[in-house]
Amino acid sequence: MTSSTSMSGFETARPASLHATLELGKGLTVPTDESTLVRQASVADARMGPMLGKRFLDALTYAAELHADQTRKGSPTPYVAHLLGVCSLVLEDGGDEDEAIAALLHDAVEDQDDGKPEQLLAEIRARFGNRIASIVDECTETLKRPKPPWPERKAAYLAHLEHASDSALRVSLADKLYNATSVLRDYRLQGDALWSRFNAQAGKERTLDHYADLVGLFNRRCLASPMARELDRVVAELVELATPADA
Repeated sequence: MTSSTSMSGFETARPASLHATLELGKGLTVPTDESTLVRQASVADARMGPMLGKRFLDALTYAAELHADQTRKGSPTPYVAHLLGVCSLVLEDGGDEDEAIAALLHDAVEDQDDGKPEQLLAEIRARFGNRIASIVDECTETLKRPKPPWPERKAAYLAHLEHASDSALRVSLADKLYNATSVLRDYRLQGDALWSRFNAQAGKERTLDHYADLVGLFNRRCLASPMARELDRVVAELVELATPADA
């Protein structure tokens, strides 16, 4: 045994062996050498993820206010439920606070029909900084009012995602995964009646084709992401359910 002085100034005994262990009970030990403990602490810190501060709380309130009068398509569910779901997926995927805030605000510009999307984006930039505003901008299909037709808008967004930042890809992927999971759940309950809630220019076939295109893109650009694999699985199940047996 060797002795050492702890940070508190007390002299403590420490095993000389590099792989020393502390007996906790019969057959149960825990390593006490510094390299192992530091490594375990680093892993624990990584699992804790980002600490969410006042900016996050401000963004949560701001997002709830912006979407206060909105509900999910064809549902009485408050729209903020979607924002919280996307934010949760981003954080669980290892996203940082900026990405979590961008997840809360990812539809802020897209879903405001007052004709002033650029003004709202500038407000987000002033309140939460350039990085968050840039992610929100990248996750916004269009700033044009009125919005371009559905097929044109979706094709342009897919092309844009081919060169989007990693942060924007994470938020966008979380958004698409949350939506696809919701569609799959509701299709099990409503069947083909579900498609009536979508844009009239979209419909069942175009919606499924668009999800297939998204799966291909995210599989290419987010190879290591569990969310990309989950989106692939969810869309495959949705296509299988929605395709007639004799097709």
